[in-house]
Amino acid sequence: MDAGSVLTRSLLPFASGNIPDWLDLPDPKSFRPKRKYRTVWISDVHLGTRGCNAEMLVDFLRSMECQTLYLVGDIVDGWRLRKGWYWPDAHNEVVRRVLKMAHRGTRVVFIAGNHDEMLRDYAGLSFGGVELALEAVHETADGRRLLITHGDAFDGIVLYARWLAFLGDKAYSLLLRANILFNVVRRRLKMPYWSLSAYMKKRVKNAVQFVCSYEEAVAQEALSRGLDGVVCGHIHCAEIRQFGGITYYNDGDWVESCTALVEDALGVITIIDWAGEKAAEQAAQLEAEAAA
Repeated sequence: MDAGSVLTRSLLPFASGNIPDWLDLPDPKSFRPKRKYRTVWISDVHLGTRGCNAEMLVDFLRSMECQTLYLVGDIVDGWRLRKGWYWPDAHNEVVRRVLKMAHRGTRVVFIAGNHDEMLRDYAGLSFGGVELALEAVHETADGRRLLITHGDAFDGIVLYARWLAFLGDKAYSLLLRANILFNVVRRRLKMPYWSLSAYMKKRVKNAVQFVCSYEEAVAQEALSRGLDGVVCGHIHCAEIRQFGGITYYNDGDWVESCTALVEDALGVITIIDWAGEKAAEQAAQLEAEAAA
């Protein structure tokens, strides 16, 4: 089943005019007040894969409210779903959470990526309050205009050697499986989540060179359009960098690092490291228990 089929199944009730009852159910009560943002960007969730940290993403989405939510591509992994069906309840919960946000007034814009490229055929349409697009331009609270794109168009491997991209995807999948087993052991030892795959990637010289070239290419595109910056995903590396007068933002992913970009009421954009925050909370709790 491909990404287009997943979307159709998820949004079929909306197309028929029947609004599911669960959209109006109250959220579970939480002791923590919700964070309020003007804009949130997430990408590279890869629903449909075992590496997806869906539970952590649901926790993040429940923790905040925003005026606009950008889904910056590779939310659903159509490449993997074509090879075999994997869709646990936690992945459904991500879809439900996003649709609830749209139902309650959040503007949700879905920029299709290369792993959910089947959705590009639906660009310009809206399903369940979710707008589908190939790219977008976002204006920040302080008046800056940012290109919003998944970023695969600037990846020479995907663009010019698709077979090599699939080969790399296979090797990457093996690394992510090792990452899952690695974190199972860490959980049993009461240690927080830590990404082995992200650690390995940052220490491979060619990968570092590729990331730098990619960032420069994306920033150059924003410059050529007369924009002030660009927000993208694709390479699973959260980053904020300046290239001359262009600000490059990457929101990371929810497979390795569990990161997002958020904009406050003044237009300031920062990276949220949700895995890091959860690890710090767990460490503080264990310290408190030990001191009690």
